Amino acid sequence: MCGIVGFISESKDTEFLLDGLKKLEYRGYDSAGIAVVKDGGIMVQRCEGKIVNLEKKLHDFAMESTIGIGHTRWATHGRPSEENAHPHQSGGIVVVHNGIIENYLELKEMLKSKGHEFVSETDTEIIPHLINYFITKGSGFEDAVTKALHEIKGSYAIAVINKDEPDKLIAARMSSPLVIGIGKDEYFVASDIPAILSHTNEVIFLDDGEIVLMTTDGVTVKSLDGAVREKEVTKIHWSPVMAEKAGYKHFMLKEIFEQPQAIIDTMSGRLSDESGGVFLSDMNLTDDELLAVRKITIVACGTSWHAALVGKFMLEETLRIPVEVELGSEYRYRDPLVGDGDLLLLISQSGETADTLAALHEGRSKGAKVV
Repeated sequence: MCGIVGFISESKDTEFLLDGLKKLEYRGYDSAGIAVVKDGGIMVQRCEGKIVNLEKKLHDFAMESTIGIGHTRWATHGRPSEENAHPHQSGGIVVVHNGIIENYLELKEMLKSKGHEFVSETDTEIIPHLINYFITKGSGFEDAVTKALHEIKGSYAIAVINKDEPDKLIAARMSSPLVIGIGKDEYFVASDIPAILSHTNEVIFLDDGEIVLMTTDGVTVKSLDGAVREKEVTKIHWSPVMAEKAGYKHFMLKEIFEQPQAIIDTMSGRLSDESGGVFLSDMNLTDDELLAVRKITIVACGTSWHAALVGKFMLEETLRIPVEVELGSEYRYRDPLVGDGDLLLLISQSGETADTLAALHEGRSKGAKVV
């Protein structure tokens, strides 16, 4: 899982980017980098390995700016290396990206035929080149980003800056989480709330197929077809300490000790002491639909899969309904026997596990109820 952080502000600098990336370390990464617009140009610094390596590289650079983006990468296309680390650049366009561009080879060949040269092994590098290509064809910055996204197939969360328009930051998402932070005359973008929570507790959660233009004057969210979307601002009631390691040596150790309270917090809003009722309204299933379920299939990857194995025993004991556990990485490739009367329960710690999301679409297309 990669991490994105970005800002447009009169008072922030690279320290905000580094701090935000550290708060996303729990997602795992093998390289890191940042980019800022400064003195009419783009300054990019990247490194393989830990964020401390990036801090050392930045020690001798004055990279104060009013706009910037940062990224921690977990390698998918291309090995862990400095040249494959984000941000990626083409001309004055710089991009950070989470997700997988499925048609990147096709787009890369097209761009090569137009004279574009690539320096990395990543799928991400085609994004700034594609945006830059549309700008050279006469499109404005925002229009070029939109046109590029219409060409891309796959999943993405992106943040984009342009040295020729240093007062704008553009972000967009498709099947990969992205949150916008609303401050006072300053705005933020991140993969997850902890990266920005010490700066604002007011956020907008982007939905798939949405693109946002951020300036110091405000935020505008649109669909990829250009329709303006009115988005609800959510106030986060966690403290920044709750979102960090809270004195534990590792996030895993912290989460182990948090389990009793996490279970209590999760269940307390779902159970009524007075009526004995159970409230599962966000499952979006009626009582009749739940009663019609004849089999439950849990799909997950990694540690979520191990949680699913525990869940199988608990559900079968409680419900007396057959429960199967499937690996998300295998599920969609074997034409699974799933349909009417089945409940597909998907687990993902990040909400962006590509194989698990693909299983969701597979089950839904075959007529199963999906949670």
